[in-house]
Amino acid sequence: MKNFLDENFLLQTETARKLYHEHASKMPVIDYHCHLIPSLVATDHQFKTLTEIWLGGDHYKWRAMRTNGIDEKYCTGNASDWEKFEKWAETVPYTMRNPLYHWTHLELKTGFGVEKLLSPATAREIYEECNAKLQTPEYSARNIMRHYNVEVVCTTDDPIDSLEHHIKTRQDGFEVKMLPTWRPDKAMAVENAADYRKYVEQLSKVAGVSISSFDDMISALRIRQDFFVEVGCKLSDHGIEEFYAEDYTELEIKAIFNKVYGGHELTHGEVLKFKSAMMVIFAEMDWEKGWTQQFHYGTIRNNNTRLFNQLGPDTGFDSIGTFNTAKALSKFLNRLDSQNKLTKTILYNLNPSDNEMIATMIGNFQDGTVAGKIQFGSGWWFMDQKDGMEKQMNSLSLLGLLSRFVGMLTDSRSFLSYPRHEYFRRTLCNLIGNDVENGLLPNQEIAFLGRMVEDISYNNAKRYFKF
Repeated sequence: MKNFLDENFLLQTETARKLYHEHASKMPVIDYHCHLIPSLVATDHQFKTLTEIWLGGDHYKWRAMRTNGIDEKYCTGNASDWEKFEKWAETVPYTMRNPLYHWTHLELKTGFGVEKLLSPATAREIYEECNAKLQTPEYSARNIMRHYNVEVVCTTDDPIDSLEHHIKTRQDGFEVKMLPTWRPDKAMAVENAADYRKYVEQLSKVAGVSISSFDDMISALRIRQDFFVEVGCKLSDHGIEEFYAEDYTELEIKAIFNKVYGGHELTHGEVLKFKSAMMVIFAEMDWEKGWTQQFHYGTIRNNNTRLFNQLGPDTGFDSIGTFNTAKALSKFLNRLDSQNKLTKTILYNLNPSDNEMIATMIGNFQDGTVAGKIQFGSGWWFMDQKDGMEKQMNSLSLLGLLSRFVGMLTDSRSFLSYPRHEYFRRTLCNLIGNDVENGLLPNQEIAFLGRMVEDISYNNAKRYFKF
């Protein structure tokens, strides 16, 4: 019987252990997509309690607590930090076989050196031990990043963001690069005319451009994109339900903009045309800058209207969607490629039923200019756990080149989420190790496989993004 969470956690064979301990574990972390709050890095924030750093904003934990019968006041409400942590500790034993059980104990072990299992019986002891450590300089935001050997993080930022915290962090000489990522979703969110008008007015103000037409808005976005370049941005990211690839004319899009900017609600068809046009424009802008574009698709957000109205977005009421988007995705990529304006692209699907579709779609648009130019992104959100990561890597292996994969990211707001890179690397090494020991890969190529593991863990991303 193996011990839980020992040094060989998830590593089922001797080859897997060799690949992880001698190759994957030593590589730095490039976290090229996350949701860290930049001000916490800029101010080198000192967290007051384990609840603040661990439960604040974590809708994964909130979903589990609600499912365990915990009242909302202990999730997002006004209960004390200790009361919230106590209720989380009460929930943890019931998360067995949910990835939260692994993540919880991996984070306690790697972050605080705590190897006890979290439960109501150990909650107070663990809480006080971790809180005491959080008061020391070693546990400031920046030092946590140093502890996990982080080299680069890319945050998620709206075009109207000031990026002041990125600038300050760089001016301070902090050796971990914190770079912005261009996330222009609101610039194409025309479902609500009043909200859209308000956003465009904010864009006008920060860009210093008077906006009265569609062309004015695009000019303002280009000004902001130039600013993002100055601050070190190399990637864009787009959160979409599905891909949009409606046919449209330039005159139609200008008329649609005038209509929505004038306060009139759009028809469903007009919304789809506008989103289709904006996706192409954003993609062309990325190509001009040499950026990598990322697309996260397949979510049904804010399913629970009552609790969305009470708590707002990103509080744990989203789910996997089912969308037939293959033809639209193909049309979108083909339109760009036919004009030689398809930049490096990463596609993240939330529904694993799309794995084989994505793995084959990316092969249609590889052009030999960049190794792995079009990427199948790592298991995302509900899929960033052992089973989801294995399914993604198996599909990519069978239908593409796993060896050119740019690897894992946290997609997290938490400074304690970096062990997800370790979790991924252990899973990767276990997949390859099992193949070697089952005779599916040659043992005499172990040196190449070691380099392959290092590449997927770090080197591929370093080269691909040119960090």
